[in-house]
Amino acid sequence: MRPSLDIISVGMVTAVGLDAPSACAAMRAGIDGFRETRFKDEANEWLIGAPIPLPRNWIGEKRMAHLAAGAILEAFEEVPEARGQATLILCLAEEDRPGRPVKSTLRLLDRIAEITGVEKHSRSRVVAHGRPSGHVALDHARRMIASGEMPYVMIVGVDSYLTTLATTHYLKERRLLTPDNPNGFIPGEAAAAILCGPPRRGGFRLAGLGLSREAASIYNKGDLPLRADGMTSAYRHALGETGIEMNRLGYRISDLIGEQYWFKQTALASMRLVRNPCPQQDLWSPAETLGNIGAAVTPLMLGMALMASRKNYATGNTVLVEASNDAGACGAAVFIARAA
Repeated sequence: MRPSLDIISVGMVTAVGLDAPSACAAMRAGIDGFRETRFKDEANEWLIGAPIPLPRNWIGEKRMAHLAAGAILEAFEEVPEARGQATLILCLAEEDRPGRPVKSTLRLLDRIAEITGVEKHSRSRVVAHGRPSGHVALDHARRMIASGEMPYVMIVGVDSYLTTLATTHYLKERRLLTPDNPNGFIPGEAAAAILCGPPRRGGFRLAGLGLSREAASIYNKGDLPLRADGMTSAYRHALGETGIEMNRLGYRISDLIGEQYWFKQTALASMRLVRNPCPQQDLWSPAETLGNIGAAVTPLMLGMALMASRKNYATGNTVLVEASNDAGACGAAVFIARAA
């Protein structure tokens, strides 16, 4: 098994709650943040999205900085001694994604540092792979913690599909959910932060991690049929590090954004790895209430799992969290809630 880490605390800023407890309670209750936005679809109707209600109408990088800062400050509240001892891994949208709300990552880091009052660390880094960015960040974080480089690592994801360029592009691609397109996603925005540290007694522990790539991505030019080879490989690596089989997972959380492609991928990956009778496993997805929140989704899903474990409504002590992006990058992580 590879060196591991524990998730110690979490922070969230979402369309259904401006902190982790309220956001997780709303998601558990099925309360969504969907409403009309300032954008219009091709039929000149108001586009439905999941915007975050903020006290000021910040846009662009300034908005992203305030969202990320809110999540970071909440995560530090539980572990104040981590301030000044944590390096930041910032998870963002892919650099070539149309309508990406961040133009300069260095400027964004400066803005976050200014708002939070937490100085930038020399080892801070940016991971820009969209939804599975958090899985790549976990790999960086466990290496840092295992080597003793840093006692804490703060992984924060922030993203938004609610920009003019993004909505225009995805409407043209028929990727957004509209009255005449049921096979689409609802654009959303969010920020989530998880504070990671060395394994401890009774911790919420990373037990296995898998990273892979799907050749038959949603935009693959060869029109290859989807067999979910990438996600299956990510599952297999994560489960292999953990030493458990698919049928022993308690439940799963996935970034299912609403399009059929992603549901098929998750179903195929699961079916290909189940070897023995498998009890029913819950499958959660924050997109049911938040829409597509891009690079914020993996830290947010991990926060969901941590809160469910602490409040005893998780359907098992072992959870697999998965995410993938349009280019085919896939990530899967298995976490185990350790008994105190």
